[in-house]
Amino acid sequence: MALVVFNQKGGVGKSTIACNLAAISAAQGLRTLLIDLDQQGNSTRYLLGAPVGAQQPTVASFFDQTLGFSFNPAPPADFVLRTPFEQLDLMAASDRLDELQVKLESRHKIYKLREALQQLGNDYDRIYIDTPPALNFYTRSALMGASGCLIPFDCDDFSRQALYTLLANVQEIRADHNAGLKVKGIVVNQFQPRAKLPQQLVQELIAEGLPVLQPYLPASIKVRESHQLALPMIHLDPRHKLTLALVELHAALA
Repeated sequence: MALVVFNQKGGVGKSTIACNLAAISAAQGLRTLLIDLDQQGNSTRYLLGAPVGAQQPTVASFFDQTLGFSFNPAPPADFVLRTPFEQLDLMAASDRLDELQVKLESRHKIYKLREALQQLGNDYDRIYIDTPPALNFYTRSALMGASGCLIPFDCDDFSRQALYTLLANVQEIRADHNAGLKVKGIVVNQFQPRAKLPQQLVQELIAEGLPVLQPYLPASIKVRESHQLALPMIHLDPRHKLTLALVELHAALA
């Protein structure tokens, strides 16, 4: 299963959700890979504790290779790094992703990630893809190659308005490029059950027939500590309410 975590709005918890679901998969014994397509590299820092070094392979290295022709190209697995967590590997982000994007688009390399995912599927039980907050080359590449899409939603009206455009874009890619792509659901993030607006917005989404997933992920200051220590919640505090909600969400997706 290759699952894209995507929202065109920034700050909705994409990297946090992608990394924590990946860490849970790995902790449960599944061979797991996270691909960080966002040049900000939040997922990369979350799982490694620091950006990658200049000589280490990254997802940019993989895309760079596709711009040339070789009879013996390096396999996608050569661009994967080990993380400190057993069973969890990473294809790390790079600030070079931005400069590569125009070249990749002009050379029509949009399906190269899909080909890589097909090969990597032989090595991993779960693949999670963190994407930039834009429907750009990298996000489209991920959606064209993945089996599912997960949409974080942070309970404000701006997020709600953006949600309809996002769903339409995903359905267009499904119709034109990837018939196997499914919207796995909307993940309600930073949910505050005692606040009126979040309750109202979520109920309206459900009433509209949108695929809102249970459980809702509770707001918690603990996740900031998780980021700072580069420890996903399952390793930082397995019994915390947010950890338990993430584990339940992981089970629902499986």
